[in-house]
Amino acid sequence: MVISDMEKYKRIIKYIIIFCVIVLIIDLIIILYTNEKNENRKTYFDSINSFQVVDKNFVAVGSNNNNEKQYEKAKITKYSGKSEKLWEKIYNKGYNSSFFGIKQDGEDYIAVGNYESSKEEKKNKVRSALIVKYDAAGNILYENNLQILGNSKFTNLLVLDDGYIVIGQSIYENMTLGMSDNGGAIIVKYDKNLKEVWRKNYGGSKSGIYNDLILMNDYIYTVGKDSSNTGIVSKYDLDGNMIKTTNYNYTDSIGLTGITSYNNKIYVVGSKKVLDTNTYDTDALLIKYDSNCDYLSEVTYKGKGLERFNRIILDDNRLVIIGQTGIYNKKKSKNIDVYNYNGIFAKYSTNLKELKNEEYALDVDDYFTDVKKYNNNYMISGYSEYEDNNYLSKFIIYSRAGKLIGAQ
Repeated sequence: MVISDMEKYKRIIKYIIIFCVIVLIIDLIIILYTNEKNENRKTYFDSINSFQVVDKNFVAVGSNNNNEKQYEKAKITKYSGKSEKLWEKIYNKGYNSSFFGIKQDGEDYIAVGNYESSKEEKKNKVRSALIVKYDAAGNILYENNLQILGNSKFTNLLVLDDGYIVIGQSIYENMTLGMSDNGGAIIVKYDKNLKEVWRKNYGGSKSGIYNDLILMNDYIYTVGKDSSNTGIVSKYDLDGNMIKTTNYNYTDSIGLTGITSYNNKIYVVGSKKVLDTNTYDTDALLIKYDSNCDYLSEVTYKGKGLERFNRIILDDNRLVIIGQTGIYNKKKSKNIDVYNYNGIFAKYSTNLKELKNEEYALDVDDYFTDVKKYNNNYMISGYSEYEDNNYLSKFIIYSRAGKLIGAQ
């Protein structure tokens, strides 16, 4: 039997079609397998942003994504003195959320942060500022939120006899500039039931933010930034009237982040942008001001890259500071800049003399977020990388002499 040329062509085409279908099926299987593998490799994180010492325990706030949909969820956690979890409460309202600051008020705890309160906010990736009052067992007593320009958050607070002074930010989404005069760095007073008493702002629609605050001589002092690379130190009376604001040029994109006081002087920490070098160089910064926010002096700590001081507390007449250094990794920096991060522990005199400056350098990235005196030592909160892009919270302990005791 002789097969015609036409039939040969038909058979060849048939085999080609079958081969292509097989290739498509294999490609589909590979794609499905890869997606499933990527699903199983999702990034996990659990962070502590701030904490308070309560008797011999700690109460901390932060966020994690330990849920099926991997939303970031604000959390408040009580730990024993050995960092064992006694209880943990997740803020499950809305979508993504986080807490940045916490204070104790009698037997209650006040946590502040932000969250996506609606589907629209989740879709636009913006959040409302959030304040929540918990009882001693972690049950919600009161809560309130605030939305001004589109993307808002509370960063820290003070506890007063008649309420709470809360600071933060409200700016347009995606850092868009606009004509509003109502946003930027914000300061709000709430009563004990979290009802708003008054609200003030600084910076309008700029990228302003207040990061930390103290009460000294019946005045509120706040620190943060106004716009790109411009730090601010502000003084308010207890009715929210601004007395003075002093600018500091030039900070990094986060601004001034910590403040404390001693002998009628205020001490502020942050990061100073080094203008004469490349973009991978900033110095950790400590500034001294008088009670009228007038600049007195400063000192910097220069490491090998992006240095900054994050938080500062007073221990007797010594300044205790924690911070961060980010060293540029040239080998890993291809499509995006990659840094290796270490914590910084420092002590200074109130005359800004350096007494201790030590980097906490392990083989993984470490981030220091807060520091408190505890049991004649210093307890530092933070989180560390334990696998690629996976992070776990932890506490690090230093002696009052500045010696590293360990982590737990």
